[in-house]
Amino acid sequence: MSVFEYANLHLLRRGQAIGYDVCIASTHIGAVKSDTLMSLEATKVLGTLMLPDDAIIVGARNIQGALTNAQSIVDWVEQVWPRIDRLAALCSGAFFLAAAGALDGKKATTHWGVAARLQADFPLISVDADAIFVRAENLWTSAGVTAGIDLALAFVEEDFGRELALEVATEMIVYLKRPGGQSQFSSHLLSQRTARPSIREIQSWILDNLQQRLPVALLAKRAMMSERNFSRVFQQEVGLSTQEFIESCRFERATQLLADLTVPIKSAAAGCGFTDEAQMRRLFQKKLGITPKVYRERFATTGVNEARS
Repeated sequence: MSVFEYANLHLLRRGQAIGYDVCIASTHIGAVKSDTLMSLEATKVLGTLMLPDDAIIVGARNIQGALTNAQSIVDWVEQVWPRIDRLAALCSGAFFLAAAGALDGKKATTHWGVAARLQADFPLISVDADAIFVRAENLWTSAGVTAGIDLALAFVEEDFGRELALEVATEMIVYLKRPGGQSQFSSHLLSQRTARPSIREIQSWILDNLQQRLPVALLAKRAMMSERNFSRVFQQEVGLSTQEFIESCRFERATQLLADLTVPIKSAAAGCGFTDEAQMRRLFQKKLGITPKVYRERFATTGVNEARS
């Protein structure tokens, strides 16, 4: 809601009309309890005649209970989803779209903690458990909490352009407007989630030494393990091979460096341990389908004014 409010403020500063008329709708008018101490005040009842241009459905921690207690929301989605320009689901809100059959045959995401359940309960959906948000025709789904900000910024960019979206992101102190395909997990989070201390230490060492070559032999020696045993234990503990983890770390570091417009792309590649710009370019194409240069143009928020001038 703050993204759309700030978008309106920036449009007014430009001398333009506001772009978003936001309201809260539910199965009834009045207070709606949330998972936090706050409640939300619904001013409209869901209906099937006067539809909004966009609708965003929120999730819940107890999504199974929410589905049971709010079956009318599932029924509403089933009736209206083809007729709304953009219908989005935040976090576990994807279950409402799934239960209505709207996501059948489509790609979707949700919070990583319930992604396996979404896939098991609705096998016709292609669940991407790692994406920040996913767009499938007029349906959008996002990961949890802050990913909703990324999705809303994507709405603003689609409606009013990249510059306004970056202005809103900067106003909200969102330092990097993340693309949908970016991972829900940072490399640092992945290392903190590892249970075995020796592997966690290796992950931290990798993060501190990305600029150098990191062969398995070197890592195994630091862990005082054979290469074969180290590779097996690392995969078991982290869920990624050593090379997959290093690749993710270098990609994440590259996105951080590219956000600073004063850092040349060649220097960013070297600082992340890529052999050259071409190797970094191939990884960005693989991860996001765009080049580092395009990534910088679309998503860097540092020095927006300098870039514009």
